[in-house]
Amino acid sequence: MKLTILGGGGFRVPLVYRALLADQGEGRVTHVTLQDLDASRLDAIVKVLREQAADHRDPPEVTVTTNLDEAVTGADFVFSAIRVGGLAGRVIDERVALDEGVLGQETVGAGGISYGLRTIPVAVDIARRIARLAPEAWVINFTNPAGMVTEAMSHHLGDRVIGICDSPVGLGRRAARALGIDPQRAWFDYAGLNHLGWLRAIRVDGVDVLPRLLADETALTSFEEGKLFGADWLRTLGSVPNEYLHYYYFNREAVAGARAAQQTRGAFLLGQQSRFYERMEAPGTPPFEAWDATRLEREATYMAENREAVGGGERNSCDLESGGYELVALALMRAIALDERTTLILNVRGRRVLEPLDAEAVVEVPCHVDANGARPIVGDPLPDHAIGLVTSVKAVERAVIHAATTGERAAALRAFALHPLVDSVTVAQRLLDGYQKHVPDLAYLRD
Repeated sequence: MKLTILGGGGFRVPLVYRALLADQGEGRVTHVTLQDLDASRLDAIVKVLREQAADHRDPPEVTVTTNLDEAVTGADFVFSAIRVGGLAGRVIDERVALDEGVLGQETVGAGGISYGLRTIPVAVDIARRIARLAPEAWVINFTNPAGMVTEAMSHHLGDRVIGICDSPVGLGRRAARALGIDPQRAWFDYAGLNHLGWLRAIRVDGVDVLPRLLADETALTSFEEGKLFGADWLRTLGSVPNEYLHYYYFNREAVAGARAAQQTRGAFLLGQQSRFYERMEAPGTPPFEAWDATRLEREATYMAENREAVGGGERNSCDLESGGYELVALALMRAIALDERTTLILNVRGRRVLEPLDAEAVVEVPCHVDANGARPIVGDPLPDHAIGLVTSVKAVERAVIHAATTGERAAALRAFALHPLVDSVTVAQRLLDGYQKHVPDLAYLRD
């Protein structure tokens, strides 16, 4: 089976390769093509992969290319993990927003809108090329903002594009383990949009144990989300939100923390990864050791400003384990390729399972997966407070997609102005002006 990774010089590619090395079953991936526009980054990552594969008898073959058409032709699966504008673009996303006193996070608020506006035109071009050159391929989208990018690609690939994120899986595992429950025994009732969802139930043998977690102060505050949101607020909601909802529920604190920080998250990652890739060019650098040390530092500092804003302290070792997006991707591939039926939380066209959103809206919900792809599972309706946020943010995503595919500047302005975390049309106008001034990729937007 042939897998192509777009953005193959990206820092997290070794996580995917590690999962592939561990998979020795029938129908495993035997060939991986890494595609990236930056040949030097490809070279660095290949060094890490070679060291990972050194002790394995029959590792997947790895080839590299900077040519997109060459990479996707003949692929069975395509992972899209691109970053248009690089981390330098993320720094601009953050700074322009913070200078206006609003959130500039990578996927949430003004920063997420800017990122979407420069990413979707490229993602749509990729979708069109895959539809032409590899019409039978399944596309697994990692590219952020994952929900809106997946929806934009679905206009050309239909249900053959599926978005994944490890946040919901990680949340479910942490919540189950806080109760001493094996996550493999639990069914997680989770629903929303990417980076905007809620864990509404944890069912074990048909019994919802989430009320027991909410009632147990020690267990509830023992993991990441309990520390971020606080036990009282989680009990008020009656659910456990995705960690990214901290930017909505504690917006003033999040913005204040980001503005007070010595550098933004994007600036930190830009410096960290620049040092890593530069180090990889030096003779004698141990590839895997250098990569793994950088990875651990990255995980330990994740959402540090948010934890500091609410006195959450440092991340526990159990919270350093993500949901394992590479394992989710592997399970998704196996389910489709081998008809190994499973259930995963994915970003797919909702088919109206999340009212009042329409059938084409990409939502993040549990799905049945088999050789026919992923089918969303109907769950309980969202509560009113969640419906309000979901419909507002989906309207913003739709405006971003419209602007990115038509070049209509008014639609981009509408996206900024309608976002719940942008509190003024005047601020929205200044944000759009600022991003167009500093982000060359947005020059396509015209009145």
